[in-house]
Amino acid sequence: MRFIIVVAASENDIIGVDNQLPWHLPDDLRFFKQATSGKPIIMGRNTWESIGRPLPNRLNIVLSSRPCNLPEGVLQFSSLDEAVNFLRQKECSEACIIGGGQLYATAIHLVDRIYLTRVHVQLEKGNAYFPKPDPAIWTLLTEEFHPADEKHAYAFTIQCWDRKAKENNGCH
Repeated sequence: MRFIIVVAASENDIIGVDNQLPWHLPDDLRFFKQATSGKPIIMGRNTWESIGRPLPNRLNIVLSSRPCNLPEGVLQFSSLDEAVNFLRQKECSEACIIGGGQLYATAIHLVDRIYLTRVHVQLEKGNAYFPKPDPAIWTLLTEEFHPADEKHAYAFTIQCWDRKAKENNGCH
């Protein structure tokens, strides 16, 4: 089973401010939808609360040690290991980890690929972070630059990183 992180981070590694994305980038959201559609998505409770609804065409999995009031069809597990075991029993080939910072740190050892949208801004404050991939562990396969425009306050680059020890299977 292959695990993929999908994340957007500022130049100074901030991914969240007060449990919200610090930007609205429609082209990045389109990429997120394309990358995760049809796959299970695993998120922490804070990420679930910030999204506020199940994302369609994906099995939504929320990790929390406390009971959550989740709609029908959204699964809850108390640990990443429980969610991974469930997905392996279901013989899933891929799953996406979509946040937040704590889950990324816990799951990074499982991950084969990172889709990192690097938002070209330095934010003054944030309370969730995603560190730059370590080139000793990760290989940058592709980069796609998107300039700022009337719909995008910030320029950004969508990057695809693969773990060096794993076979590269191409990016889309």
